[in-house]
Amino acid sequence: MLECCKTVLNGVHADKFLFRKELIKSLSWLNAKDQQELQTWVRNHFYSEHADVIEEILNTKYNFAS
Repeated sequence: MLECCKTVLNGVHADKFLFRKELIKSLSWLNAKDQQELQTWVRNHFYSEHADVIEEILNTKYNFAS
């Protein structure tokens, strides 16, 4: 599932609205270990492009899996 989330985020990264939506959705589908891995991956790959969205989502307490 983690690799699928990465593929989707790669595909929508040009659209900030879709990137935000898919990042939230991806985090909600993953277990805690995979969430942490995805967060690191997103920061490494998209931080320069979407720092505002990444900080908003990753620093907000959404109802993600634990």
